[in-house]
Formats: sequence, C-alpha cells, structure tokens
Amino acid sequence: MTATTPPARIAQAAAMPVLIALSATHLLNDMMQSLIPAIYPIIKVAYGLDFGQIGLITLTFQITASLFQPLVGAYTDKNPMPYSMVVGMGFTLFGLVGLAYAGSYPLLLLSAGCVGLGSSIFHPEATRMARNASGGRHGLAQGIFQVGGQTGGALGPLLAAFIIVPRGQASLAWFSAAALLAMLLMTWTAGRYAQLQRQRAAAASTARPPAGPAAPVRSAAAVAFAVTILVILLFSKNAYSQSFSSFYTFYLIGKFGVSVQTSQIMLFLFLASSAAGAIFGGILGDRIGRNKIIWFSILGALPFTLMLPFADLFWTGVLTIVINLIMSSAFAAILIYAMELMPGRIGLVGGLFYGLSFGLGGIAAAMLGELADRIGIDTVYHLCAFLPAIGLLAWFLPRLASDGPSAPGH
Repeated sequence: MTATTPPARIAQAAAMPVLIALSATHLLNDMMQSLIPAIYPIIKVAYGLDFGQIGLITLTFQITASLFQPLVGAYTDKNPMPYSMVVGMGFTLFGLVGLAYAGSYPLLLLSAGCVGLGSSIFHPEATRMARNASGGRHGLAQGIFQVGGQTGGALGPLLAAFIIVPRGQASLAWFSAAALLAMLLMTWTAGRYAQLQRQRAAAASTARPPAGPAAPVRSAAAVAFAVTILVILLFSKNAYSQSFSSFYTFYLIGKFGVSVQTSQIMLFLFLASSAAGAIFGGILGDRIGRNKIIWFSILGALPFTLMLPFADLFWTGVLTIVINLIMSSAFAAILIYAMELMPGRIGLVGGLFYGLSFGLGGIAAAMLGELADRIGIDTVYHLCAFLPAIGLLAWFLPRLASDGPSAPGH
C-alpha cells in the first residue's frame, strides 16, 4: 500500500491476517483440548474406569474452563490483555504433558483441569480480538474464528486413531510441539492486533461514522432474560455434542462392533462437520439475520436427532454429520446476538458462552455417564435425541435492530 492509502483501508486489509491467525491458534488450542475425550477408550481400559469416572474427567475440564472464563472475560473487558493468551497456552501445555504421563486417576483429573484453565484464559481475549477485527462483518469474523476451533476439535479423534491408539498414552506428549507453536503464533497475533488497533484509531479520527437508528434501550432484567435463553440454547447444543464427544465411540463399539480406530474416524467426521456449519452459519447470519439461523439450527436438526437411534451404521454416520452441520450453524449467531445485547462486554460474553455453556455441557456429560452405567449407552442416546427441542425457547428472544427489515438480506 502507498502512503496515500486511507487509514480505513489499511485497517481493513490488516484485519484478515489477524482473523486467520486467531483461527489458527483456535485450531491448535481446541485440537489439544479434543485429545482429552479422544483418549477415553484408551484410559478407560488402562485405568479400569467406568462411564461415571469418564464423565467426571469431562466435568473437571469443563468446570475449570466454566468457572474462570466469565471472570477472565469481565476483567479483560476493562483491562485488555492480548498476551494473556500465551499464558493460557502454558497451562494447556502443562496439562497435556500431565495427561501423557499421569500415573493415577487424580493426576488425570488435575491435568484435564489445567487444559480447561488454559481454555478459560484463551477464549475471552481471542473472541474480543476477532470481534474488533471483523470490519463490521461480525458473522464472517466469528465464522472464521470458529472454523479453526471446530476443525481443531475434529482433529483430536483422528490424531488419536492414527497416533495415540497405536503408540499409547505417552504419545500425547508429542503434541507439546503444537502448544509451543501456538504460543509463538499468539505472540505474533497480539503484536499485530495492537498495530491494527492503532490503525483503526487513526481511521476513526479522520472519518465521521454515518448516523443510524438508535439501539433500543432494554432493562437489565430484559437483557438478563434474553442472555439466559441464549445460554440455555447453547447448553442444549453442547449437551448433545458432549454426549458424542464423550460416549459416541463406546456407542459405536457396543452397538455395531466397530474397532476403536473406526469409531475415532466416525467421531472425527461428526466433529469435522461443525467447521463447515460454523463458517456457513456465520456468513448466512450476516445476510439473512441471526434469528433465522437460530431457528434453522433448532427445527432443522430435531427430525434427524429423533431418527438417529434407529439407524444402522451407515446412516448413523450420515445423520450425525447432518445433525452437527445444522446445529453448529447457530453458534456464531448466538454469540453475536449476545454481543449486541451487551455492547462493550465482549470478553464477558465470550467467557459466558465458551465457558458457562460448555461447563453446563460438561455437567450434562457427567450425568449422562452415570445414567449410561445404569440404563445403558444405547438408551441414553434415545433420550439425547430430544435435547435439541430445548431450543424452542428461542420463541421468547427479543428481535434485534440488526435482524429487522432493514438488516441485510431482509
């Protein structure tokens, strides 16, 4: 670019590398986290665990992320700390090595908790950075950010199938190289983001923003009610996906008699569909409105979840991909919806929705594990088929100005 290029154009051009870098760090972060449920079939045999203890590992990971993430988000809203992501990745590195060499079940829980703590530090700051680097295309920005996380989450079972299963639990330590790479990338991203913020400040000082309709003023109670519904919506989706992350491999092995590697590959296909759903949902949300995407994710997935328990192996694979593709399309819409309800509290929103809702999903996983020990994993999946119906609470969500008739696509 030349010296005569307007600051706004420079800032816009600088945003995409930041978004791509954030997506890459999200991929590495969530890839390492996804190794926890991916190794469940291995450690279940090695440590003689039951489904309740497996669910407790998921709960420990989710609680450390859930407990600290909203607090981190609320603090960094007032005191932005882009380099805190590097510290968070340090906790993830420690937990990953701990999982590789844990000699007892309590050490497995401690290591899983460290990985969750790393997540609680990473997500709020990265969410705010993605929002501020969006250039106004919030759905696209969150979609790019999410596709990295969803892809990373999907890679865990695949890596487990071809690396960890053949080579054992200790091979988890090999992925410490990914943690170190993520720390380097996060350091670069934080510096680039600071430069982007300076360029945006320069652009803002030379341009007057166009006047627009004033946002409706909502009471604190109305905002709290709407955010609660959004958290419940995301919980229903997370509880369903957590049931797959934690127990899908056991379901496939028990019902269809497949090998561990085959079950891990099918889990990868289920999780990989989230990446496509996240990016397309983010793009469509910018065009047709958040409400429509949320309703599509609810009504579109429910018939398939009800069919799933009665499908054979082939159609189980097909249906799980379709279900997750549809359900994941609403994540960016829900997150942006909450950001518009709570402007200026992006870190808190990121903490609530990455933290609290996923933590509630972890509680659901623990409960489902205990239930599976009593009534069987096949019966549990019959019950889980109704979880997406909780999304019908979206009827009570207020309509946002950005989703009105003047919004793009209306």
